[in-house]
Amino acid sequence: MAKTIFEEMGGTYVRQGDYFIPCLTLPAEKETKPIGVWGQRHKRYLREHKRATYTTLLTSGKLNSYLADIDVQAEEMFSRLVKEYADRQGVTEQLKAENQHLWIQKMSNIQSYVQEVVESEIIYS
Repeated sequence: MAKTIFEEMGGTYVRQGDYFIPCLTLPAEKETKPIGVWGQRHKRYLREHKRATYTTLLTSGKLNSYLADIDVQAEEMFSRLVKEYADRQGVTEQLKAENQHLWIQKMSNIQSYVQEVVESEIIYS
């Protein structure tokens, strides 16, 4: 019996009942980087709304590094914007020492707003 193109390229089959199924594996990524909360959110978005992009990244072995990069970009943007908005609104360490409840309230509002900005600009785009 003649070899198939798949077999000529080094592929193998495994028999499952009456069928021969090709043994396929995904390429290993060079290094596995940790993925934070922003990367996980973007992964879920890709999986649910951008299936072609998700599948392409997954099968090429670049998904983990892509998500780690997105996570770093989003975290840097979040930190930078929180600092900028806190400076604009006068939320300082002095306010924290004088009135902790007001400081917490303002910082919580700033963080919520900045989270929405990061999600719309990086995570869900």
